[in-house]
Amino acid sequence: MFHKMPFILLGVIGLAALLNPFIPVNVQSHFFALGLLIKSLIMFLLPLVIFGLLFKTAAGLAKSATKIVLFLLVAVCCSNFFSTMLSYQVGMLVHHFDLSIAVPQDHSGLTPAWELALPKWISNVHAMFAGLGLGVVVSLLRPSLAEKLAAQMEKGVNWILRGFIVAMPLFIAGFAMKLAHDGLIVQIVKNYALIFAVIALAVFSYIIFIYLAINRFRIPRFLSSMKNMLPAAVAGFGSMSSAAAMPLTLTGVEKNAKDPSLARAVIPATVNIHLIGDCFAIPIFAFAVLKNFGAPQPEFLAYLMFAFYFVMAKFSVAAIPGGGIIVMLPILESYLGFNAEMLSLITALYILFDPVITSANVLGNGGFAMAFSRLFGKRTEHPIGEERSVKL
Repeated sequence: MFHKMPFILLGVIGLAALLNPFIPVNVQSHFFALGLLIKSLIMFLLPLVIFGLLFKTAAGLAKSATKIVLFLLVAVCCSNFFSTMLSYQVGMLVHHFDLSIAVPQDHSGLTPAWELALPKWISNVHAMFAGLGLGVVVSLLRPSLAEKLAAQMEKGVNWILRGFIVAMPLFIAGFAMKLAHDGLIVQIVKNYALIFAVIALAVFSYIIFIYLAINRFRIPRFLSSMKNMLPAAVAGFGSMSSAAAMPLTLTGVEKNAKDPSLARAVIPATVNIHLIGDCFAIPIFAFAVLKNFGAPQPEFLAYLMFAFYFVMAKFSVAAIPGGGIIVMLPILESYLGFNAEMLSLITALYILFDPVITSANVLGNGGFAMAFSRLFGKRTEHPIGEERSVKL
């Protein structure tokens, strides 16, 4: 089923857009409600997945786990900062465009027919540190017990991930119907095609370069690794949530990485903080909005300060569609001189482009995990593209 997932998800999104005028609103509303329920279930079980994966990795790494985690955080900051500085060059080009962007008009959006949200019983951050801490402690005190617990947790995590992947088409269908009903797809194509095209070209060119470099510019290996990550990218596009797409991201990364167990642990730890798509989209949108309001482009030192706080703020991004822009609004106001109108416009632009941004975030996370596993992972006999522990 995994190999057919890109076509299944793309087919679901396409049908939702084409058949939207013929599907009763009541039916669309029920599909949207089902999608929200599946997303709520994913978010409810996500801490267990994170805890199990990081416990297994920490138990295996033991004494070296702390050093690797510290290096992981530094690597995330460097990657985000470098992406943000690259977007400065693209933003300067955008600032020379002849732009006149209008704020989207309010409209009545599709609402769910019913709501059944599961409570948030523990944060992903707490689950991450608990898994790492207990994995190290138990492996040092009782190595045999740690090994048994890690094996049982891996079985449980794989069972949860298989369930998520089976439910993914229904999950995507609900959100695709909402996008089509609300007319956001039409607005994206009609009003913001130029800026969206520039951002997409910049960020996906950078991601392609990352995958080429990791695969030593060997085209067959590059194509194989991209193919393995395609289901996760499509899931990110449809759900607008890197966390919700994480089951497919884990499966794709496991196929690509030199050390699958280490790469699978990197994804939960970085899914909401390593955001290449945001690092390109928000700054470029900022330059476009500044030009639209007749403001000068930022000086390099001012942008450098913005980039520093921008990267730090990534550690507090909410794992919800559109969450990437919310925590950035005070930074845009303080360091790039945004007023209330500008903040409203960039928020609208971000939300409209969120599917593509999330897709880029997912692919960026996959490339980051591959690179990290090459630096710290153990060698394995499995070539890229071969099936590993999660069998579908």
